[in-house]
Amino acid sequence: MVVLEILFWLSGALIVWTHAGYPIALALAAGAAARLRPPPARAAPGARLPSLSLIVAAHNEESVIEARVRNALALDYPRERLELIVACDGCTDATAARARAAGAKVVLELPRAGKIRAQDLAVERARGEIVAFSDANALWDGDAARELVAAFSDPRVGYACGAVSFERAGGASNQEGVYWRYELAVRSLESRLYSITAGNGAIYATRREAYIVVDPIMGHDLSLPFKMVKRGYRAAYVSSARAREKMVPSLAGEFARKRRMMSHTWPIVLRGGMLSPRGYPLSYALMMLSHRVLRYFTPILHVIALAANVALVAEGAGALYIVALALQLALLAAALLAGRVRTRPLLIARYYVLTTASPAAGLWDWLRHGTVAWWDAAEGTR
Repeated sequence: MVVLEILFWLSGALIVWTHAGYPIALALAAGAAARLRPPPARAAPGARLPSLSLIVAAHNEESVIEARVRNALALDYPRERLELIVACDGCTDATAARARAAGAKVVLELPRAGKIRAQDLAVERARGEIVAFSDANALWDGDAARELVAAFSDPRVGYACGAVSFERAGGASNQEGVYWRYELAVRSLESRLYSITAGNGAIYATRREAYIVVDPIMGHDLSLPFKMVKRGYRAAYVSSARAREKMVPSLAGEFARKRRMMSHTWPIVLRGGMLSPRGYPLSYALMMLSHRVLRYFTPILHVIALAANVALVAEGAGALYIVALALQLALLAAALLAGRVRTRPLLIARYYVLTTASPAAGLWDWLRHGTVAWWDAAEGTR
């Protein structure tokens, strides 16, 4: 029984730590650090803006590319210092023609090799001191480019990402917005303390000379921040640089999207350098462990906690273990019930269960048949 108790309490403690304990500890540490050091420097008003290349990788995005190009060209950034590059990744529709019709001067028509390789080739073509990236279905606020670029006035910053919000269609069951509000709050604390542990594809940028070519199945969102840290840079979060995208409308669709993302994440975790402590300051190593590694292993921790709990109750453990088991079963029951009763608490429970299961599903997919470098847009996001 002692071994079961250790397994139960250890797995439970790690789950609570990664979801709640870590953000609380981060807030305390970030608050203490803010009192001990001056605020980061900002570029002086009227200072010269660096040249910026904004890269939009697109595969069969004819339905949204015109709006994306017009939005990019309308940014409050000196037009002579802004270069827009649309990198068409094996498009078989009218994406390239519509991008040109909307005003894009540089449109690369490339064989399909995946988003990352399209971005790599666009960076080779780019002339900007800063290279920024955006999804084809993302729209930036007018001042987003200025705000994002301002982070690079700190010479230590090699990577910066902005804030993405999700437009939720009426009747949508997906609760991704709840997760992103939590994630962006944690990201802000990480950035204040040292560096963020992950970015997002809707709005981010790097110094041209700091850009890193990664394995095309691994992606930028997770790879670039920690690889920048290993090279001596900071990876910053800029909450004032805002973008918006359409949310996947259904929870089933969101699970499929996260499952696909996790099949690209596990190669980064297990062979892409994330687990190697070389180059990490101690504080950042703890951040990566707490917010990334433990998060991805959460489904295994949940299974261990539930199995140990069931065994303890079967062996006649006390009331505390009965209550713990009831709570775990209630979470699963709420997730199942959400398929029939669409109330917000039940939908959040279902979102948590499905997204917690997605790392395990993604790992299974990667181990079973590997991961290709390309994918199609999630249904309902265009």
